[in-house]
Amino acid sequence: MTAEPTAGGIPPWEGFMIHTLRALADGNVRSRRELFPLAARLADLTVAQQAEVLSSGQVVYENRVGWALSFLANVGAMERPSRGHYQITDAGRGLLQRFPQGFRERDVNELADDPESPIRPYVASAPRPTKQGSAVADPAAAQAATMTPTEQVQDGIGRIHADVAGALLSRLQSREPAFFERAVVELLLAMGYGGVGGSGAVTQMSNDGGIDGVIDQDVLGLSRVYLQAKRYADGSSVGRPEVQGFVGAVHGKADGGVFITTSHFSKAAREFAEITPMRIILIDGQRLTDLMIRYGVGVQVRQTFVEVEIDEDFFA
Repeated sequence: MTAEPTAGGIPPWEGFMIHTLRALADGNVRSRRELFPLAARLADLTVAQQAEVLSSGQVVYENRVGWALSFLANVGAMERPSRGHYQITDAGRGLLQRFPQGFRERDVNELADDPESPIRPYVASAPRPTKQGSAVADPAAAQAATMTPTEQVQDGIGRIHADVAGALLSRLQSREPAFFERAVVELLLAMGYGGVGGSGAVTQMSNDGGIDGVIDQDVLGLSRVYLQAKRYADGSSVGRPEVQGFVGAVHGKADGGVFITTSHFSKAAREFAEITPMRIILIDGQRLTDLMIRYGVGVQVRQTFVEVEIDEDFFA
């Protein structure tokens, strides 16, 4: 039984088991790095599919191939003659003969239940998304069943971040404008724009010329970043006049500036920012909360997850 492709057309990790075994079918020893492109070719992945990455930056298909290799080595379908290298076993050749079109984890587990089979029972290091052989009615659970454990963790973290991002926007929109201005100054400082010995400050509430904050990137203030902060509701948008006014306020003071809002920018505003000679960075509500979470502004770390793998040097 073949494993159906997931969203984006990339096979789940189960789908890569047949491809990794085929890549080793000639009996040669191959490194993990060699197996990645071979598995991608056998799976007919497009260039775009091979370029898809997880939030951690790891390539999606390589992560899934890695889990397929780990599982097959665990059950005895392949062996590791040296660090990071794999070779098919007689048990692996048996899987190719029995399931020429592909197979799933439960197919291997059923073979492992047979005492006459060369396939070993899988020694699980993490709980399975679904029970062996059970149907999955929940679409979310069905999707989770096709993910590697790494993808499941990152998907869960992504959902948490999305919830926190919504709460952050709500909090920022409910506070006074001065609070929002201080928050964006603190964000840019956290991002490193204060430089070594630099500083940041909110400008005076009146007569600020459209500038809400200033970041000095050096002790003397020779290099500055000017900020505009608009605390708008979700249904409102920052238009071209506001961006154009900010450009006028910054003109003659710096080569560019950063315009931040809790809502979004109109198409005309974005087009103007692209054509104006001055470098203007527009940060909407979604990007704002992404940056706040990334740089720890307005949030705190509740729990840290550590992913581990075997240290091959230890066993060398």
